[in-house]
Amino acid sequence: MRQLELMSLIEAPVISEKSTSAAEKASQIVFRVKRNASKPQIKEAIELMFKVEVASVHVLNVGGKVKRSGRFTGKRADWKKAYVKLKPGFDIDLSAA
Repeated sequence: MRQLELMSLIEAPVISEKSTSAAEKASQIVFRVKRNASKPQIKEAIELMFKVEVASVHVLNVGGKVKRSGRFTGKRADWKKAYVKLKPGFDIDLSAA
């Protein structure tokens, strides 16, 4: 059950211009994770899912944007982003996953 909880912490990879640049320059992979996930849990989940060794994890809380539809306003949900740096010699190919 512990492995299932860890696997559910990682929601999706973040594919953007900034995350692609981080992957090329610093061998960092960016993931969208659950808001209650901690750095040690994220590290353990990535190592379990992708069979790699993680050097460090940096997290960032992203605030949801306020959006309008006509005269009604709403707010998108806040979310958490994790920058995962891999140890030398390890790589995650997100295009094949």
